[in-house]
Amino acid sequence: MSDLPILLGADDAGLELLAIVAADLADLGHAIETVRPDDIGPEAIDYPDVAERVAVAIRDGRADRGILICGTGIGMAIAANKVPGVRAAQAHDVYSAERARKSNNAQIVTLGARVIGPEAAKTVIHAWLASEFAGGASTRKVDKIDELERRLATGGP
Repeated sequence: MSDLPILLGADDAGLELLAIVAADLADLGHAIETVRPDDIGPEAIDYPDVAERVAVAIRDGRADRGILICGTGIGMAIAANKVPGVRAAQAHDVYSAERARKSNNAQIVTLGARVIGPEAAKTVIHAWLASEFAGGASTRKVDKIDELERRLATGGP
């Protein structure tokens, strides 16, 4: 893990869980930065706005990892994955969180505040943060994802 902050973002549905997760990570000594709808502006209150802000910061190297929270975690994952170079994975259990990082090199994990409780969310996030990309056979697969993204971005089939 680098010295860069962990970015946390949430829409209105995820604000309560965001506060709990942010406090937990700060207690563990992590540098954090948060993105809330009111940080962006009164018109930007939806999860795609928050997901874009966090994912672009990761793409640009201002952070290595991000945590996004909405009602289900699904919308945040979809929106974050639209930013080239970013891999976001929804996880509500430890195994999925670990695999998101170890096998898929996901820089963002997404959670649903209406799906997971605070203690389980903290456990999932701790597992994800403790995991690193394993490489090996997964490298080929992640490279194929990156190539797919590049090819489609240039109008290829």
